[in-house]
Amino acid sequence: MSKLFEKTQIGSMKLKNRIVMGPMGTTGESDGSYCSEGIRYFEERAKGGTGLIITGANVVTTKYEPRPCTELSNFHHVERLNMLIERCHHHGAKVCVQISPGLGRQQFTDPFTPPYSASECTAFWFPNLRCKPFSKEEILDIVEKLGYSASLAKMAGADAVELHAYGGYLLDQFHSKQWNTRTDEYGGELRNRMRFTLECIAAIRKNVGPKFPILVKFTPVHRVEGGRELDEGLEMAKILEEANVDALHVDVGCYEAWHKAISTVYEKEEHQMDVVEAIKKTVSVPVLGQGKMFDPEKAERAVAEGKTDYIVLGHQMLADPYWADKVKAGNTMDIVPCIGCNECLLAGFSGKHYYCAVNPLCYAEDDYPLPDVHGIKKSVLVIGGGPGGMSAAIAAARRGFDVELWEKTSRLGGNLWAAGLPTFKHDVLRLITYMERQVLKLGVNVKLNKEATAEAVSAGRYDKVVLAAGSTPFMPPIEGIETAAPSGDYLLGHKKPGKKVVVIGGGLVGCETAAYMKETAKEVTIVEMLSDILAIADHCLNNDQALRTMIKERNIGVVGGAKVTKITPNRVTYTKDGQELSIDCDTVIIAAGYRPNNQLESVLEGIVDDLTVVGDAEAPRKILTAVHEGYHTIRVMK
Repeated sequence: MSKLFEKTQIGSMKLKNRIVMGPMGTTGESDGSYCSEGIRYFEERAKGGTGLIITGANVVTTKYEPRPCTELSNFHHVERLNMLIERCHHHGAKVCVQISPGLGRQQFTDPFTPPYSASECTAFWFPNLRCKPFSKEEILDIVEKLGYSASLAKMAGADAVELHAYGGYLLDQFHSKQWNTRTDEYGGELRNRMRFTLECIAAIRKNVGPKFPILVKFTPVHRVEGGRELDEGLEMAKILEEANVDALHVDVGCYEAWHKAISTVYEKEEHQMDVVEAIKKTVSVPVLGQGKMFDPEKAERAVAEGKTDYIVLGHQMLADPYWADKVKAGNTMDIVPCIGCNECLLAGFSGKHYYCAVNPLCYAEDDYPLPDVHGIKKSVLVIGGGPGGMSAAIAAARRGFDVELWEKTSRLGGNLWAAGLPTFKHDVLRLITYMERQVLKLGVNVKLNKEATAEAVSAGRYDKVVLAAGSTPFMPPIEGIETAAPSGDYLLGHKKPGKKVVVIGGGLVGCETAAYMKETAKEVTIVEMLSDILAIADHCLNNDQALRTMIKERNIGVVGGAKVTKITPNRVTYTKDGQELSIDCDTVIIAAGYRPNNQLESVLEGIVDDLTVVGDAEAPRKILTAVHEGYHTIRVMK
């Protein structure tokens, strides 16, 4: 990994490697300054060997829209930002503070007040609101405040600043014809649409001096109909280079194609690198590139082949703050993998702090460490080898307890296998590999093909029993259901679909099953009782977009508002709008949800002193729930 760990320079800023933590939103105090948890969160990524940390957007004013996250608008914000920067510096990381003039039509915290934008256009999150165009005086006011914010970042000890000008946010709204229909000097041809951004760059330079590094994150291509195409993006890159910025940070997509910007499990690795490479060939300043670059070998190759100068990691840094150090040490098998679930993003846009499905310590670095056992040896039995069970076993072994894990099948992983075997979800398989390695490495006594019984559990006299037996498919009471099979049989490859497939159930599992079946089947139709597929799927918008796009691109039929009444080997009959209809098929797959496999709970409660049920055995939910519950039930053990 010689290229990744070269010492480099962006302007006057010297960097110890080419690994960058990308900007992601963080919560703060009520006045907009960084909170203690946020400071520790950044420090942990610096401690893990990251060369450059770019903070999430710090808004420069709340005059025109509510504060979405952190703020850098007055002298009193400097203190907490300085604490963040200094603590990262202690570990050799440099800090670039991202500053933002605002979100514009992407404002997501106030559904009642029309947001500002470049022109009158629809607010993204609240389509019933029409945006108010900024006046020229208001634009100049923001420019002046942005320059002052840059001076505060420098005062706080920042090594660089990055202008937030991408992804359909305010400056990108000015850049883009679909949102900027102005007829004054801030609209029309490209340079006029970029005028606001260029004035911001000039204001930053005026306030920080000639030697202080300025980065700009921008979007050369939106990858949506009517959005920016790459030829214009290349012109933008040239214009930004002429403005004497020190580096360009390349982004792709916008909220209309959010999955192209913020990766999901469904995107391919390196999915933005073609655009990054095109920009790299166009400009002479350093280029920062991203887009599922978590594979160290692919990251190294991208730099070695000249596609990018720096590798930017976002959610992978949440999953494992020590990615850089582990890669440098050659310890890549111990990297906690990001699985593209975007629970982190969903939490942030729901008003919470960041969570990570696979890292319970994310944003809680000082709050949730495993306590010292003080020489006390305890015995722990974990029943079930899925994500919840393995999480509990790993945590218990790390606490120094004697741990047994009983799994009734011949392999660890549980329902993660069904979730990860579709060709577009192999990120989940990486989690199985990682967790299994930790279980074995830590010396957990794993017993496969071991069915738990009350007698066997009682005989072991364990101090703690964790029931993590997972869930089983729910088969609804439909006439002829015996001729169908649950989705897991097909996801796991136990059964092969025919040419005409009907999937009953249009939730997350049903839609993923349908998409996977279409790789071999000629026709696939989803039949869903609710009016739309994914109607109650509790996942982030970008994951929803990605899966809906896949369903559409694979030409999968969808019948909503339909109740299935009968299944035969060659037909599914259903009622819709008072009519009885049918679909001819040769394969029927049931994806109607899961039921907890918790039959042992009531029996064990009478014979086990300390019993906890976790994950799907409590109620079928998410990977995050299983991993966190497994970890915390061991963490709080006394």
